[in-house]
Amino acid sequence: MLFIFMGQSCTGKSTVAEKVKELVGAEVYTGRDYLRMGKNESEAWGLFYEKLSNAAYNKELSKKSIIYIITESSQLDRIIDIEGLFKIKFTAPLETIKSRFAQRMHGKLPQPVERMLNNQYEEWENIKGDIDVDTTIDNDIERLVNLIKYH
Repeated sequence: MLFIFMGQSCTGKSTVAEKVKELVGAEVYTGRDYLRMGKNESEAWGLFYEKLSNAAYNKELSKKSIIYIITESSQLDRIIDIEGLFKIKFTAPLETIKSRFAQRMHGKLPQPVERMLNNQYEEWENIKGDIDVDTTIDNDIERLVNLIKYH
């Protein structure tokens, strides 16, 4: 299976991905991790795209499954044509996201980071997944993992 965990920073994508990885051994890739697969960006992307496409054909959640975590909608544009991918959009209210990110930065959120979070929020606002998860409402990680396993 190919899962796309998408949405802006601090919405719980990595937390849930790590739990799925722990339970079934799925491979997890984030952002531009694929660059390690080739000598240059073009070659690496081609190999990664093929790997994602192959995972999409496997309909069982297993070690052959891939979770690709993306925080930029442009990354979604590059894979949207892969048949069989399953998109899970993670979200939370903007103020919650800012608060979570500030915790990562020892309590202080610099202006450039706040602007980035505002831009990301607007970027993802109208994009829908096959499942949309607001992690302020649905924050039971075990339940989210089961939702993914039995979608």
